[in-house]
Amino acid sequence: MRTKVIAKYLGYVLLFNALFLYISTAISFFLRENSLTPLLYSAVVCTILGLFPQIFVEKIDEINFREGMAISVFGWILTCFAGAVPYFMWGGEFTFTNALFESVSGYTTTGSTILQNVEALTKGMLFWRSSTHFIGGVGIILFVLLILPDSKGIRTSIYRSEVSGLSLMNFSMRAKRIVRIISIVYISLTVLLILLLWILGMSFFDAVCHSFATIATGGFSTKNLSIAYYNNVWIEVTLTVFMYLSSLHFGLLFLTFTGNKNNIFTSKVIKAYTLIILIGIILVAVDLIRSGGYSWGEAFRHSSFQVVSLTSTTGAATLDTESWPLFSKIILIYFTIQCAMVGSTGGGIKFDRIYLFFMSLKRRIKLIQHPQGIYVTKMNNSIVTDELELQTMAFIILYILIFFVVTLILAAMNIDGITAFTASITSIGNVGPGFGKISSLSNFSGLPDAAKYLLSVNMLLGRLEILNVITLFVILIKKNQ
Repeated sequence: MRTKVIAKYLGYVLLFNALFLYISTAISFFLRENSLTPLLYSAVVCTILGLFPQIFVEKIDEINFREGMAISVFGWILTCFAGAVPYFMWGGEFTFTNALFESVSGYTTTGSTILQNVEALTKGMLFWRSSTHFIGGVGIILFVLLILPDSKGIRTSIYRSEVSGLSLMNFSMRAKRIVRIISIVYISLTVLLILLLWILGMSFFDAVCHSFATIATGGFSTKNLSIAYYNNVWIEVTLTVFMYLSSLHFGLLFLTFTGNKNNIFTSKVIKAYTLIILIGIILVAVDLIRSGGYSWGEAFRHSSFQVVSLTSTTGAATLDTESWPLFSKIILIYFTIQCAMVGSTGGGIKFDRIYLFFMSLKRRIKLIQHPQGIYVTKMNNSIVTDELELQTMAFIILYILIFFVVTLILAAMNIDGITAFTASITSIGNVGPGFGKISSLSNFSGLPDAAKYLLSVNMLLGRLEILNVITLFVILIKKNQ
């Protein structure tokens, strides 16, 4: 791998971050806030470091897949450290550990926070915090690809290292067109939601920040009580709809709006995904009614918001689910593990992989019954290759193994069982809230620094393709031996 090649593209990543830092700086400047200096300093440093490789590294005509993986993985890591600088310089609750945790949580769209008082942040800092969601939601690497020339497959090499193979099924487009489609859908949904939330009573600033968080399925709010602060059923309904849309495959959303027959209404996987969500909403609502304290209207209002919030990995809250019955908590934990769909801004195992697992299981049972038979696994009438099937099974096993090991390590830090278990699941799933000490209206400030570093790594593993990350580091280890 060529270090200069990787450095040049990491420079583009820093420059893209600098753009949003300058916007945040402008907000602080006009409002005369004390966050002006840390934001401006961070923006200038990102600009200088980003321009340096553009000046001293010659034009690149071709990169290979390994270099694409390195750009993707190291791009995310560098971005998270760069995003922590304004937090750390501003101070307050932001120690270096807390600043890095908040930055990783923002970019990976996890939405977990160490802040006990979000409203103490200046508007410039709040905008920057929400911007990390917007940048990370569709992926800073994909945003960079949008402006790069596709010389000899440069865009394709990086794109393949950034996305899941499952998300490319049913799409025979070039990487350039796919990136543009994702960006168009992402930006369109964001703009539409900003307008709707503004109309429904949020201030324009809050509407922008919450739209960034919702479409990116992140969950950062400008209020300590999250969405519960507004106590507005129409805001909740609107956010529920957009959280659901953001949890679907963006490519299929685009094809739906352009009238293509391959759309969200014809997709068997999306139909199954939607059915599972509806069943979850009904079960939680009935359990809340049965436990007492909730009317039918309140039960369905809160169950629908919380189920969709966790499934989409947004993690926004209308109340503290820590007080809910155990049955409802278990259902919410399931959705925290399953999460959204491939091709969306959500994290987790993703429903498509679970769907493929059961289709593969069905095929294996048929082969046991009829060893001489010829059977194939299909998703939306497309045949799944044995290689993709095996890759998906390996991903699921690795995913479960990682959150099990992380749970054990957290437990060894004397963190109680439910907090350790759900912190591990929500961090690798990029969901945000869990149960115990990190419930929906609580925060991660009480965890030891070592736990915050561990969960930061877990969040990055959840946001990136785990197999690609492992492959890259195996390559680097072998190279140094």
